[in-house]
Amino acid sequence: MDHLNRLRGSLFKSVCGVLLCSAIHTTAWAATPRTFDLYMAEAPPLSMAGAPGRQGIVGDAAHQAMVLAGYRVDIHVLPWLRAQRTVQQGQDMLIVPLSRTPDREASYTWIAPIMSMDRAFFSLDKRVESFEQARRTYHRIAVGLGSAQERKLQDEGFDASQIYPLRIGENPAQMLLLGRVDAWFNGVPESQYIWRQVSERPLLMSPALMTTDLYLACSKSCSPQMVRSLRDAVQTLHRDGSIKRLVERYLSAPL
Repeated sequence: MDHLNRLRGSLFKSVCGVLLCSAIHTTAWAATPRTFDLYMAEAPPLSMAGAPGRQGIVGDAAHQAMVLAGYRVDIHVLPWLRAQRTVQQGQDMLIVPLSRTPDREASYTWIAPIMSMDRAFFSLDKRVESFEQARRTYHRIAVGLGSAQERKLQDEGFDASQIYPLRIGENPAQMLLLGRVDAWFNGVPESQYIWRQVSERPLLMSPALMTTDLYLACSKSCSPQMVRSLRDAVQTLHRDGSIKRLVERYLSAPL
């Protein structure tokens, strides 16, 4: 009988040990932050390759939101069209800075707006006031390949011969200086940031003719829990002034 009791006690301890180890393992797994991929374009000062804290306004804001939500992040800087295709076809992949436009609406899970951005025409000698005037005035307009600006020009009836899509590595400011394009249709903060690096010549700017919110977005197939966590985190960054400080730091910083 004593032998049987000892056997039962030994078995009980073994089972408890297995359960304890399992519980510890589960707790440790749960405590390890998940890592997600974040894709972005090389579009300073909005997003750029760099160390944490030097990844642009929207890049830094997205990184801060990930940390605040308890996640880790791997940054991937790709040509913009490739980044969009990768995220659209993937699962639980994040992307910034993405304009929320009607043609993109069904392709992503929209988490939260980080900032709004005006777009305008930039030129060295011919300022315009409207899309209609721009169609009549400019023969060749630089615009980011796969960008919301490119789609806007198409929607506004610009001829394909007027639209010059630029890939990563092609500098629209230099092309404008060299006379290879007549104008540049782009985000205002990005254009002014780039222009300060290449020339001191006055840059003529149209009124803001397009404004969209720049979002932190996710693949269409995206974890609802992650969406909720990141949406709350971005809202917190807006409330506590973190995003406003990022905007001020990047747009006022000397080059």
